[in-house]
Amino acid sequence: MIIREIEAKSILRKHARIDSWFISHYGMNLYRGCAHNCAYCDGRAEGYYVEGEFGEAVSVKANAIEILRRELDPQWKRTPFKRSFVLLGGGVGDSYQPAEKKYELARQTLELLYELGFPVHVLTKSTLVTRDMDILKKINQRAKTIVSFSFSSTSDEISRVVEPGVPAPSRRLETIEAIKNEGIACGAFLMPVIPFITDTAELMQESVSRMREAGVYFIIFGGMTLKEGRQKDHFMKALGKHSPEISRKYQDIYKYSKWGEPVKEYTDIVNARFARIAVKHGIPMRIPFSLYSDILDTSDRIIVILEHIDYLLKMRGENSSFGYGAYLFSQLSSPILQWQEDMPGLKRVGQKVQAVIKEVIATGRSTYYEQLLGVSG
Repeated sequence: MIIREIEAKSILRKHARIDSWFISHYGMNLYRGCAHNCAYCDGRAEGYYVEGEFGEAVSVKANAIEILRRELDPQWKRTPFKRSFVLLGGGVGDSYQPAEKKYELARQTLELLYELGFPVHVLTKSTLVTRDMDILKKINQRAKTIVSFSFSSTSDEISRVVEPGVPAPSRRLETIEAIKNEGIACGAFLMPVIPFITDTAELMQESVSRMREAGVYFIIFGGMTLKEGRQKDHFMKALGKHSPEISRKYQDIYKYSKWGEPVKEYTDIVNARFARIAVKHGIPMRIPFSLYSDILDTSDRIIVILEHIDYLLKMRGENSSFGYGAYLFSQLSSPILQWQEDMPGLKRVGQKVQAVIKEVIATGRSTYYEQLLGVSG
């Protein structure tokens, strides 16, 4: 593994609107590149500008904490920070990959976020996160902490092939149990499921069952993207070595797409498959309302609820205008005020969407949303 220290110009990444997957306005990459070397990782794609051979070279943002402290200083902000979870993880490098043992950038980031009172959502594949249990508990007591682990499946055998630098799923499940026993909410991201390998009903059923037994509060599901270029070339080469008969099937589901998505017909099948399993096991398919209800302001709460409803309905195979409603609402300069003044644009999304918005403004929650989330988990 080649480790290279670099000087970053910025660390904090702000989303144009709240990310309803993670309940977050802000994220960051402390490392560029990842030693986990997952065969399917889209961090290999050209658009991420990772220097060196992905999986064999990692850039450490040595000045990350200095930059982050400045970026998080309220006196440098023209507008106040939006209240939400700060996401530690994702992107093009796991914050708890092996280099973290030496550099401790994730731990120092958590200490800074605790000092400033931010809620934190950690997403990782690494059991190293338990090293920082002390600070995670302090954040949870002061603001709130969620720790989520990502899986392609819970099969140790498959993981050894497709995730060679990652702790086995069985160890990740044990870590979830340990973290939950410390009073911290845990979730799972069953993504990406790998076509014709980890997307079977039997393996998905096993994964959901074992995650639920470990005590996750939610499981968020997603398929695998294959972007043209380095990512797709690498994955197909790895797949060809182990399962040449399967690799030929990929031609039917991965046509050219800017984002590397499989064809809709395939996506609809695996989404419905997961939804049936999640309902059977009574597990939410999005982060439950109880984990963020006291964090978000009313406008962000409305956007998240509308987007969650949209997702839940579509996973059931139903049409939905709730996602469009969330988009329109997010585009208003003063969302609640303008909506209450009967903003004409929102009339286009229908009475159901308007009824949810009205109820959340009046009560802070949505009965329809909670019923859907209950049906789905």
